[in-house]
Amino acid sequence: MDPTHQGPEEYGRHSDGADGSDGRRRPSRESGSADFGQPTPQQVRIVQLTVGDLLLTVNPVDGSEVETCPPGSQPDAPVRRTPAERADHERAGAPPVPAGPPAPQLPLLERHQEHERLVGLLARGRSVRLTGQAGSGRTALLDAVAADCTDLAPDGVVRLNGHRRTTADLLYGLFDAVHRSPLHRPDPQELLALVRSIGAVVVIDDLEIGGAALDELLEATPECAFLLGTAPDLAAPGIDAHLEEVLLAGLGRSASLELLEKVVERPLTEDERNWAGDLWFESEGLPLRFVQAGSLLRQRDRLNTDPEAFDEYDYFEPRPGDAPPVPEAPTAETLDVPLPSLGEGAAPAVLLASRLSEAARETLRFTVALGGEVPHQAHLPALVGDTHADAALGELAGCGLLSPAGPRYRLAAGVLAQLEAGGYAESAATHARTAAQHYAWWVSHPSVTPQRAVAEADAIVAAMGRLIPDAEAGQASAAVLLARSAAPALAAGIAWGAWEKALRAGQEAARIAGEVAEEAYFHHELGILALCSGNLDRARTELETSISMRGALADKSGAVAGRRALALVADRSGGLESPVRSQVGDEVPAVRQDLLPGTPSAAFPGPPLFARQTVEEDPTLISSLPATAPRSPAPKTGGGRAVLGGARRNLAAAGAGALLIAVLGTVVTLGLTAGDPEEPGSRNVTTEQSSPEDATDDGSPADEPDDGPAPDDGAPGNEAPTTPGSSESATPSTSGSPSPGPSSSDGSSPGTGEPSGDPTSDDPTSGGPSPSGKPTTPTKPPTTPPTTPPTTPPTETPTTPPTETPTEDPTGDPDTTSSASGPAESATATATASADAPAESEDPTEAAA
Repeated sequence: MDPTHQGPEEYGRHSDGADGSDGRRRPSRESGSADFGQPTPQQVRIVQLTVGDLLLTVNPVDGSEVETCPPGSQPDAPVRRTPAERADHERAGAPPVPAGPPAPQLPLLERHQEHERLVGLLARGRSVRLTGQAGSGRTALLDAVAADCTDLAPDGVVRLNGHRRTTADLLYGLFDAVHRSPLHRPDPQELLALVRSIGAVVVIDDLEIGGAALDELLEATPECAFLLGTAPDLAAPGIDAHLEEVLLAGLGRSASLELLEKVVERPLTEDERNWAGDLWFESEGLPLRFVQAGSLLRQRDRLNTDPEAFDEYDYFEPRPGDAPPVPEAPTAETLDVPLPSLGEGAAPAVLLASRLSEAARETLRFTVALGGEVPHQAHLPALVGDTHADAALGELAGCGLLSPAGPRYRLAAGVLAQLEAGGYAESAATHARTAAQHYAWWVSHPSVTPQRAVAEADAIVAAMGRLIPDAEAGQASAAVLLARSAAPALAAGIAWGAWEKALRAGQEAARIAGEVAEEAYFHHELGILALCSGNLDRARTELETSISMRGALADKSGAVAGRRALALVADRSGGLESPVRSQVGDEVPAVRQDLLPGTPSAAFPGPPLFARQTVEEDPTLISSLPATAPRSPAPKTGGGRAVLGGARRNLAAAGAGALLIAVLGTVVTLGLTAGDPEEPGSRNVTTEQSSPEDATDDGSPADEPDDGPAPDDGAPGNEAPTTPGSSESATPSTSGSPSPGPSSSDGSSPGTGEPSGDPTSDDPTSGGPSPSGKPTTPTKPPTTPPTTPPTTPPTETPTTPPTETPTEDPTGDPDTTSSASGPAESATATATASADAPAESEDPTEAAA
């Protein structure tokens, strides 16, 4: 079947032409095509790169992932390019030829001395810095010198663009120009080893680094001879750099007039010569000013010849060579357009733009909005809204308003300020947002390769930078969308300088717009970039921030990618665990004794937070309890309570939990068995002596039914208000009152007072209800209320002799003795020693004490 044909049985659609189609439909590239019954095409561009010994997977969805290169997947060693490959690479990096008629080739005037000196210094292997003002003709001189030095070095001539480039960007650019290594970016150590063996004449125009950064560049490439074009205000390198200095001044008066005639392509009149002389004095002989002045004179000639010459498509028809010269005196058929003023000649950008086509003026508005970066001519029709707008680039370049910058064009020196003063920046925010939306759509298209995206990196970064500080609604969101779309393409194109700029701009825009998910993505990518660059501390900070944000958003897939990268950071940091804590949903580790107060702290494994948490900062640990209690009087009640405040709690060890339960159960028993001293019938308990084994009943009726079920063990809210000194005897009554049984509720014999140790026994208790009408027994109620006394005497069970430590059993008998040891003795001693203290606290445990 034809892959573009959908049969009637496919995807639930019909091809009978009922919908106006002929049944032959190409699959849509839009993401919403799944709503119409078609599967969404795969548009995610996933690229794998090798960075040193790491394997980087650029994933635009959840974030890039990095891992150690598996065995057998290491890239091949970089291979040097042949001279033909170097020439092809240089042509690919040159700016495109503007549409329209070719511009006249201007000669290099009054530069022969500087030209010969530069070639001689480079032939001896010396590096030179060519210093001159913007518009002094540095680029033209560098091009002429580079053409004469092609055979001086084994690796030929390498042309680089220094505009907004760092030392690392220039070193990687030099490596890429000489070596062929697709989808591989060497680490810094490997890069230094590779560029150290390169022997080439490196020509860098518009260099913006100086001082120590320039020294680093020269030291890394000892076999290269550099020709650097810089501005006069750039910091000079150190003395050990051995860098020659060549100053480039302006042209003389005669050379300036000759250049002006070459641009106009005719001899100058007397008035034009006088005007050009004043312009030479004003501009200090900068060649750029005379190129622009020649464009003004050409426009004046056309206006004098034909007032309608500047229509929408005038740039397709060049001025004929056999056209009659412009007469000096006006006639009936011509106009007398005056010469521009001296101020217009020194700053001609606004006047030149006013005589251009509307498409060219709209292109200038986009260029001003992008900070001087000119979009590629292929983007101009979509941006301007004119199918012929691609020819506007040639129109602007022919007027001297543009200058080449690497693979693209920028506004010439001083033109941006002139256009901003002329009102071209009034709608800069609107034009920048339009450009950002266009680039976001374009860079996400599957047909756009990463190399094409890298060529537009400067314009993309400029669009984001223009939108971020704008307070207008929606501007920051447009910058986030552009950064989210362009960052993966720039990473895949190994333009990591532009990648970092896009990530930082996107992170700031996401913070302003309040898009937390996108901000977490940019933090993750910045962490991956830092990890691949060897900055482990920065990588840890960015990844921990991203994981925390994604944990708050419940983004599990993104958090997993961040944790994997963070584990690699920890591995490369020497195997140290990351000082982070667990997030919601993670398994909480058990409490270790070495983390308790007074012991050295250790790092908590788990996901990261912004700052490390230590034991001293977290009061949620349960204090350890002693294994046995001393025989001496116990301290005041409340001194050994556990700290249980806070949202997160560590789990205690099994032994500490058992001790805590025993203590709480004993304290609750004290509260349940105590009576009210103000009620009649309550009795005080003397703690200095133990109760005799044959203690008789106090006469409380045992056959009265309980008012309700006994309170829960360890539930302080269900206790009756008690005071020390009141309790009920657990021995059989001597008055013949019926009782449920002769044995006490703890399972011990009435004659021995030996507890059985089972506080949850089903045997009913012998104590009657308290005078307040509330049950005083903490045990379970009997299943059947007793109606008659037992007919058989109680059976005594031989047990071991009791201990001397007095304690109260769960049934409320304070006079029975217990044979429990260890934690029970500690709790009993504490409760006995504090029985005389008045109950003033609302805490049930303190009231019982």
